[in-house]
Amino acid sequence: MARGLMILGAALPLLGLALRHAPWLFGWFGRLPGDLHIETARGRPFVPITSMLLVSLVASLLLNLLRR
Repeated sequence: MARGLMILGAALPLLGLALRHAPWLFGWFGRLPGDLHIETARGRPFVPITSMLLVSLVASLLLNLLRR
């Protein structure tokens, strides 16, 4: 478990840098056809339903592959 946490700890900052400095890599994320953007006079809520389903699917696949 410690090794997995160290890998995750190294991967998350790299992903953060990629998202910040290379938006063309992940510019589509959050703009999928199931992500809700609602703009009203009182606020702009954003509900990333499809994006979170995609993240859950990828995470499940990776965890199942790592367990084997």
